[in-house]
Formats: sequence, C-alpha cells, structure tokens
Amino acid sequence: MKPIISEKYKGFGIHGEAPVHMSAACMGEVMACLVRVPTEVLKSRMQTNQAGTETLKSTLRIVLNEKSGMPIIGGLYKGYGITIMREIPFALIQFPLYEWGKKQWAKYERVDQISPVKAAAVGSISGGIAAAFTTPLDV
Repeated sequence: MKPIISEKYKGFGIHGEAPVHMSAACMGEVMACLVRVPTEVLKSRMQTNQAGTETLKSTLRIVLNEKSGMPIIGGLYKGYGITIMREIPFALIQFPLYEWGKKQWAKYERVDQISPVKAAAVGSISGGIAAAFTTPLDV
C-alpha cells in the first residue's frame, strides 16, 4: 500500500515519506475507531450503572434501540466524529516521528532494522511527544 500512496502523492508533487506515514496514520485511526468507539460506548454505559445495563447483552440492546442518524446501529457510534478529531492529530505527530526515529536509530547502529525493544522505545518517545502536543485537545 505504501508504494501506491507514494506514487499518487508524487503525481501531486508531494515527495517524502512523512506524508505517506501521515495518510496511513489517519486511515488507521479511522478504522481503529470503528472498533474503539462502540466498545467505549458500551463500557461507559455499563460503568454508569444505568438501568438495564447489568450485562453486555442488555446494554447492547439499549444502545441499539437509541435513536440516531443510522437506525441499524443505534447509538453505537455516538461520539465517533469527535473521537476521530481527537485521535488524528495525535497520529499525525506520532507515526511520522516513530518511523523517523526507527530510521535514525538504525542509521546510527548501521543496521537495516532495529530490534523490537528499541522500536518500542522509539514508539514510547514519539507517543509521549505527540501526547504533549495534543493533550490540550483532549481535555
């Protein structure tokens, strides 16, 4: 997928890996939120001890029966848009930093790839930086 996106960007005069990583991050967040948002909706309903939310099945039934723009999914995706608006800026910072950090560390060690432990360290650092920049958006 990366070569396809990279070639499309070249057609628009956009070069470099960062735009490709940013696009991948955005697409990844949009897809991840398709699972994350309904999970959070159900979890938050069950945590509030709302009447009829004693089990996952009963909570799901209540949420599906809620009125929303889409009759089949009810309130499962309530907050999807705002969640995307919160997650995408974080991902736009974190993923390019992560890829750049891995590349720089590999260059420093004169290897093709760094170990998974080192990649996890780079991910933690880039996630911390992204969080520092986007925390005001989350509050």
